[in-house]
Amino acid sequence: MPSELLLPIREVARLTGVNPVTLRAWERRYGLLTPQRTEKGHRLYSQTQIERVQAVLHWLQRGASVSQVRGLLDAQPAAITPPQGDWQPRCQQLVDAIGNLAQRPLDHLFNQAVALYPAVTVCEHLLLPLLDQLAERWRTRFNARLEQVFFHSWLRSKLGTRVHHNNHSLEGPAVLLASDNDQPFDSHLWLCAWLLSNSGFPVEILEWSVSGAQLHEAVLQLKPSAVLLCVGQKIDARALQRALRPLQLPTLIGGPALSVHRDQLQALELPNLHLFDSPQMALQRLQQS
Repeated sequence: MPSELLLPIREVARLTGVNPVTLRAWERRYGLLTPQRTEKGHRLYSQTQIERVQAVLHWLQRGASVSQVRGLLDAQPAAITPPQGDWQPRCQQLVDAIGNLAQRPLDHLFNQAVALYPAVTVCEHLLLPLLDQLAERWRTRFNARLEQVFFHSWLRSKLGTRVHHNNHSLEGPAVLLASDNDQPFDSHLWLCAWLLSNSGFPVEILEWSVSGAQLHEAVLQLKPSAVLLCVGQKIDARALQRALRPLQLPTLIGGPALSVHRDQLQALELPNLHLFDSPQMALQRLQQS
């Protein structure tokens, strides 16, 4: 049986884009990495360690500080859990269609899934694993930007159409969805909108990032039944507190970056505050509020 391939630090730096000085600092100062050593003391990295570097980058891109990352890595599995059973080939077919910029196969695969399964199931077992798989793919993909633009445009159109259709059959005050994320497209915001509208909650979406003061003004004018805010890499906790404390509405805050900001958000001590880290949890929190 062949021994595991071990790479020197210069090769790991080339593969991950993290320079050797930083890799050494992550090891010595923060205990994030544990490379093996040669007899002369040179560092050698296994595939598991390379994946660990990529996991560190993943959390840093979400806005975590280096000092936070070890706790975040220890709190959840380092590797992304792939879809199981029938979902695995479905997910791979979607990835292949995205790689080929093939809209019709993408439409067919999505429509087929939602015809067979509830929206919550499709979100949990297909779309969220797909987003994780694409994030890994796009870290090293040469034409990642093209695939991102294609897929995000398709997903925005697909979910937006379904949300619009659902809203037409729903009555009463809407749930106001907003983003505090500087990214041009927030896939989790749209997944939340889709699940909520599919479960009988009319929604109003502020897709572009808004400040706390702007969110407060939107609530005064739109008079929603609840507020859902997807946060990004950085948050202005004081501005959120000033904007949300007077509202006296169920307030849902979270998204993929929740683990980074959980302590800050809980410290806001807002009335009716509910935290969520996935669209299906957001739906559950709203149903229970």
